[in-house]
Amino acid sequence: MRFRLTLLLACCVALATPIASAAGLSPIDELRQNFTVGGEPVPPNIFRDMGDGDLADSGSIIVTIDAKAATGSNLYADPIKRNDTWIAQSRASPGDKTLNEEEAYRYIGMTANKLLVVITSYSGGGSGVFYSLHILTAEPARAFDSEGKRYERLNVTTIRSVALGDRWNGEVTIDGNAILITTIGGIPAGQARKPSTVTIKAERP
Repeated sequence: MRFRLTLLLACCVALATPIASAAGLSPIDELRQNFTVGGEPVPPNIFRDMGDGDLADSGSIIVTIDAKAATGSNLYADPIKRNDTWIAQSRASPGDKTLNEEEAYRYIGMTANKLLVVITSYSGGGSGVFYSLHILTAEPARAFDSEGKRYERLNVTTIRSVALGDRWNGEVTIDGNAILITTIGGIPAGQARKPSTVTIKAERP
């Protein structure tokens, strides 16, 4: 566990992301600014379920999760650990109980048009650590709870995911509605990777 968290930090250049206090913010503003709910980080394993843990399919099947319901839930009750700017969560791999499956994320921030940008990493317990960039919407939505009372969801939806690669090494920054992905060189899995910079436009479909 400690090794994988160290690897995560080594693979990405730390970017200063100020964490604003949750006090005085509406729930949706807190989610958009800090990626927290009631001061608690959104569970990393939501990204496992939103596609990171499904390496066999080309696109996400589960695309929206209620971050309010997920935070503090039994479904995502595995211990959450913070290591610098990374939030990580692990559990025994369903396919092999001797291995630990780990999901982690680093919240980059919000674009000018209020889209959220997150770097994630997923390991199924082997040597591979697969990085992705997620562009998300975060919107309140009205519903009813099990007792029929009005309830406001905090829905997080993936609108675009970009595979960054196994043991990716680089940084991501936001400039208005542009996302800059800078990949530093490296030799993951025995294959040389050349330095590059790619710009992605953050836009709603």
